[in-house]
Amino acid sequence: MSPPPLYTVAVRTLCEFTARAGDLDLRFTPSPTAQQGIAGHALVQGRRAAGYESEIALQAEFEGLLVRGRADGFDPALGRLEEIKTHRGDLERQPAHHRHLHWAQLKVYGWLLCQARGYASLRLALVYLDLGTDRETLIEETFEAEVLRAFFETQCRLFLDWAACERAHRDARDAALASLVFPHPQFRAGQRELAEAVWRAVKHGRCLMAQAPTGIGKTVGTLFPALRAWPAQQLDKIFFLAAKTPGRQLALDALDRLDAGGARPLRVLELCARDKTCEHPDKACHGESCPLAKGFYDRLPAARAAAVAHGNMARAKVRDVALAHAVCPYWLSHDLVRWADVVVGDYNYFFDTSALLHALAREQEWRCAVLVDEAHNLIDRGRQMYSAELHEEQLSELRRDAPVELATPLRRLARAWRETVREQEADYASHDDLPGRFTGALQQAVAAIADHLADAPQEAPSAQLQQAYFDMLAFSRLAETFGAHSVFDVTLRRRGRHPCTVLCIRNLLPAPHLAPRFEAAHAVVLFSATLNPVDFYKDTLGVPADAADVEVASPFDPAQLAVKVAPRISTRWADRDRAIEPIARLIIRQWQGQPGNYLAFFSSYEFQHRVAAAVASVDPQLPIWEQTAGMSEADRQAFIARFEPGGRGIGFAVLGGSFGEGIDLPGDRLVGAFVATLGLPQVNPVNELMRERLQQAFGAGFDYAYLYPGIRRVVQAAGRVIRTREDRGVVWLIDDRYGRGQVRSLLPRWWRIEHGT
Repeated sequence: MSPPPLYTVAVRTLCEFTARAGDLDLRFTPSPTAQQGIAGHALVQGRRAAGYESEIALQAEFEGLLVRGRADGFDPALGRLEEIKTHRGDLERQPAHHRHLHWAQLKVYGWLLCQARGYASLRLALVYLDLGTDRETLIEETFEAEVLRAFFETQCRLFLDWAACERAHRDARDAALASLVFPHPQFRAGQRELAEAVWRAVKHGRCLMAQAPTGIGKTVGTLFPALRAWPAQQLDKIFFLAAKTPGRQLALDALDRLDAGGARPLRVLELCARDKTCEHPDKACHGESCPLAKGFYDRLPAARAAAVAHGNMARAKVRDVALAHAVCPYWLSHDLVRWADVVVGDYNYFFDTSALLHALAREQEWRCAVLVDEAHNLIDRGRQMYSAELHEEQLSELRRDAPVELATPLRRLARAWRETVREQEADYASHDDLPGRFTGALQQAVAAIADHLADAPQEAPSAQLQQAYFDMLAFSRLAETFGAHSVFDVTLRRRGRHPCTVLCIRNLLPAPHLAPRFEAAHAVVLFSATLNPVDFYKDTLGVPADAADVEVASPFDPAQLAVKVAPRISTRWADRDRAIEPIARLIIRQWQGQPGNYLAFFSSYEFQHRVAAAVASVDPQLPIWEQTAGMSEADRQAFIARFEPGGRGIGFAVLGGSFGEGIDLPGDRLVGAFVATLGLPQVNPVNELMRERLQQAFGAGFDYAYLYPGIRRVVQAAGRVIRTREDRGVVWLIDDRYGRGQVRSLLPRWWRIEHGT
């Protein structure tokens, strides 16, 4: 019995590693979608004669390296093996390294087939299908089997040294993780319970919803058990996904602590947005413009080796390595995903429509554990990911400056747009169905722009045309999956004599889009301090029916936090004018009785400003500072910096904004908070639509659309006060509805709520 292979690699991965050379060239050409590529393959395969074989599974081993994959098609009568690629426009515009890579893949498949079936020679054909014309271009050549074998073995030898290092890395990593020790002398209260639940979820390949309070160390409490479970479950990757930059940094810091002084050979990669990592934003992504794109693939192997040898592949480290080897940091980080163990990034890298991590996980058949930090944010983020807008002003500007060949499809689109909105008089209208004529005209316009961009000279297209294409394409793709989870709406924006309209596919329930992502992972852990009630999150996120859930008890003593309700003040819209003076007096009385730093949260900037003005008029000496709409990053940092240790003053902010979660002000940097609202989202046509749709789906429309999201914001804001077991503070809940039993049941169990005076 032959020993198992030391390493297994897909044909595509092998060739991308060994056969790419030359410049990085991302001059814009509309690339086919995955669905279009699949349809193109099926079209070509369907044209072939009887006996044609499609999707042929092949594999071969060379010196302990197992190479496997699926060849697109083989015609036994012609003795021709085909590699099918889809494209748009002039094939001569294809970058040279693409053609080189395609031939490499085909030659490897050629040898695998020769070895499997004993062929002495084989005809190989690259088949390029133009999606705009359905025309095939065949580039064909006959090879002797020995030539193909030599090529195959050369690629394998180029990979084998790396494969040996990879095998050694994985063996050392798994051995270290099997004996991984918790990085602190002991677990915090509740942290062990969380860790055990995560370990069981990874062990059994399940989804886990974990509610755990702030202060117990959720990041370490989820990463440690997932890493510890890794060897036995033979994981390929862990994806740690966060909604905001601070969450990513917490994960990187936790992984550093778990590193045990560098003894653990774990490769940790941070993924960042392109606009934060591009070194030359004024240059185009090709070798004739950007020096970091010139010869990118020639220098990539050395850069890759240096990065993985370091292990710590956080943004700054990747940048240092990239610049030392004169390659683009952003595209280097994308290449490193294949060789990283833990990838830390934003939600969109796994959950968005064109998510990098999800696509690679499916392509490479990775066994992944996905950890989702502050998972309560995934509902709103999911809705954003699966919504799209088109602006009439954008179309009008595009028509004025568009090339002649686009005039007709854009005119048809404008006509269909006018017909769609002609009867509308209200500022907002929603529809359960998409207008068929408009979506048809939109698809034609998208195809026409794609063909124009594919046939245009290699200069970069205008920013206006490119952005319009991306927006239209996103709208068109969402139209293909339109259903009860979304609504089509039209908003009239009245500016001057000619109102402009905005068309939107608006996602109301992200569950149908997110559910396949959960199913694609071996295990998923969604954790947050606010996942109550758990059924609300399960329903709206679409987690599997057999998902487990755990609620970890708070480590805090109720005596640490005085939670007081102002039962005689209403912050409802109709009562706002009467509420301003009582709220201002309450804030001043609390501050005078216990001076220190406080945060005061309100439902709107206008309400916030009026109360702040009332406080200032009564006590001009009390230091106050306010959040403003559209604050820059520097302004937000300055706002937070006012909360100095031992300081005294009140920061006024909007609930659900930048300062309602994700900021850490331990000790006496923050001694209290006022929440002058129940946090309910604004009653407007969109939220009312959401209420109706959620009522139809789950029978709990008001709770799902208003109450639960509102109370979540309240709990998050109040959670800024107590961050450690040494903190002490007070929270005022200012609204008479906090006296209701249903509302009280949604607040943290460890709170002891008392009526204030």
